[in-house]
Amino acid sequence: MDTLQWVQNWYYQNCNGDWEHTYGVKIDTVDNPGWSVEINLADTCLENEHFESIEIERDEEDWYYCIVRDGVFSGAGGAKNLEEILNCFRQWASIKE
Repeated sequence: MDTLQWVQNWYYQNCNGDWEHTYGVKIDTVDNPGWSVEINLADTCLENEHFESIEIERDEEDWYYCIVRDGVFSGAGGAKNLEEILNCFRQWASIKE
């Protein structure tokens, strides 16, 4: 299963009639250029799980970082690093399932 399909499934599995009205997944662009990802973990099996932050900087255009703070998985990266950010979430979440 590819990463986008996996994220869609994770989102769907956490939709319970309430969660999706308050929480969810946000993917946006930033002006440097790049991506930002926020995945709210409240009321999911990942809510209280430890995440070791990741910071990869290969060069000015090829970089990403991921962290969990205040119950939110947050990632940011260069214009070509969105899949790496989502894969980072997937790898961590898959271990905790």
